[in-house]
Amino acid sequence: MKLHYLCLPLLFFWSNTWADLKPLTYDRINLSVSSVKEVENDILISVLYAQEEGNDPSSLSATVNRRIADAVELVGKNPHIKVQTLDYSTSPVYRNQTLTGWRVRQSIRLESRDATGLSSLIGKLQAHLGVSRISYSISPEHQKTAEDQLIAEAIAGFNQRADMVTGQMGRKAYRLVEMNINTSRTAPRSLELRSLKMSVAADAPPPTLKSGTRQVEVHINGVIELKP
Repeated sequence: MKLHYLCLPLLFFWSNTWADLKPLTYDRINLSVSSVKEVENDILISVLYAQEEGNDPSSLSATVNRRIADAVELVGKNPHIKVQTLDYSTSPVYRNQTLTGWRVRQSIRLESRDATGLSSLIGKLQAHLGVSRISYSISPEHQKTAEDQLIAEAIAGFNQRADMVTGQMGRKAYRLVEMNINTSRTAPRSLELRSLKMSVAADAPPPTLKSGTRQVEVHINGVIELKP
């Protein structure tokens, strides 16, 4: 029993001390502001592929390799178009649970700010390659410029709202306790062309493309504390 009486004052003292260490916060208000802008897409991206099916994997691989190599060489003549080789696969083909052949496939990714030039090149490559995806994107510097403008607008809007709230609450000033700035943009819209066959004529016209725009957004969440 004596042990219990001795511990009670110590526990009470520690509890009060811990409470005294906690900062006292009053009149804190959470504010949110967003700023949105439509930004022109300035980069065209396309993924093309070479694919062959048959019974001889070595012969299939040689054909696919040759088509990809020819495409890379053609793209290399245009310094404004970036090319990257992607996945390479050799897989069995089954029908009714029976092995009937093999499929060899490899893809390349093309990227350029010259949409007209890349569109024309895609029209030429369609004679030997299939087109699996075409999409538009925003260049990093274009994205940064838009975000910097939106951040400035959002901060100005945050300050204006904070001043308004402070006045409505009958106070003359506030201090900023915390601010978080987040940026985002909508996902790229892709033109899927999975059904396009590789037997397109060499003189086929290039695909008709329109870059369009994309939303870039800045969100600010902050906490202000009204001064008494």
